[in-house]
Amino acid sequence: MPPAQQRISRKIGAIAESATLAVDAKAKALKADGRPVIGFGAGEPDFSTPDYIVEAAAQALEDPKNFRYSPAAGLPELRQAIADATARDSGWRVDPAQVLVTNGGKQAVYQAFQTVVDEGDDVLLPAPYWTTYPEAIRLAGGNPVEVFAGADQDYKVTPEQLEAAHTEKTKALLFCSPSNPTGAVYTAEETKAVGEWAASKGIFVISDEIYQHLTYDGVEFTSIAQAAPELSEHLILLNGVAKTYAMTGWRVGWMVGPKDVIKAATNLQSHLSSNVNNVAQRAALAALNGPTEQVTRMREAFDRRRRVIVDGLNAIDGVVCPTPTGAFYAYPDVTGLLGRDFDGVTPRTSTELADMILERAEVAVVPGEAFGPSGYLRLSYALGDDDLAEGLSRLQKVLGTK
Repeated sequence: MPPAQQRISRKIGAIAESATLAVDAKAKALKADGRPVIGFGAGEPDFSTPDYIVEAAAQALEDPKNFRYSPAAGLPELRQAIADATARDSGWRVDPAQVLVTNGGKQAVYQAFQTVVDEGDDVLLPAPYWTTYPEAIRLAGGNPVEVFAGADQDYKVTPEQLEAAHTEKTKALLFCSPSNPTGAVYTAEETKAVGEWAASKGIFVISDEIYQHLTYDGVEFTSIAQAAPELSEHLILLNGVAKTYAMTGWRVGWMVGPKDVIKAATNLQSHLSSNVNNVAQRAALAALNGPTEQVTRMREAFDRRRRVIVDGLNAIDGVVCPTPTGAFYAYPDVTGLLGRDFDGVTPRTSTELADMILERAEVAVVPGEAFGPSGYLRLSYALGDDDLAEGLSRLQKVLGTK
């Protein structure tokens, strides 16, 4: 009799579930059961996609050419628009042949690591990090090497820390500014220092810029492409329309990089998924080329909510929340709450704390273990103003104020 075979492959079976999506799903399930749960989990704007973008999609449905296969790398006019936006917003002039349109930012992340990382390669991963990064690195056969920077560093790593973690096996560095999950934004000087260090080592930099248009307090976004132009042959930029234009469900992202890298990634995508939905691509084209008034109003709303959530979290006894200057997340240090008795419950980790908060306050937050070390929580303030105020009130009632 043949030996029993494992039903699920080891590689796929080892993938950790997306913690942010899991928390969001749990919150929605509890709400469906009638519990008034407020979800701070998913990084999803509560706004509708701007009307001019929706209208472009509607018009695309009237054109039969959008019902057919299109180039795997993306519609030529969208690739040109992305190249133009990269020059305008990231300071890197690229040819459309250096652009690959993907099914959302996550596919861009996955394909970037698949394209440049080999079995056994190390990838430096500044922590706290977005939960998908380490899984995508492992799926490529790489080893994520965490480099942690806490609240005392505003969650930003230094070249000295990267140098200490670098070995002859290091192939790439993941860089994310503005950051998910912390909202930290590297200054121009800090970005330049990291870029120059990476260039001196000859390693790839995979830079996620999907929050580049969401900065506050006069803080300016600086692309590592502009700060360290010597990286150009070892640089991959990841981006998309999801966050800036409230288009999370449209699933349009992209990679920008050296021609040989993009050609190889396009070959992968041709077998993996072929072209991105043509109607969604037409909508993305309208987003990149359209007016910015609605985008500006969304950013102003995020800014208002940012100030509310930071004040509300810092009013809780034992919570330290640095002020984020980008994206739409707050990342408070909650080590002051761990080990404290809350009416018979003593959370020892941020996962246990998040579970208690969900049960007692009916508020869903993501524990720090999803992004690196325990002792932190991530809260998205992309939800509505009323839910934000009510959620903070519940947290303060359950956890106590200063």
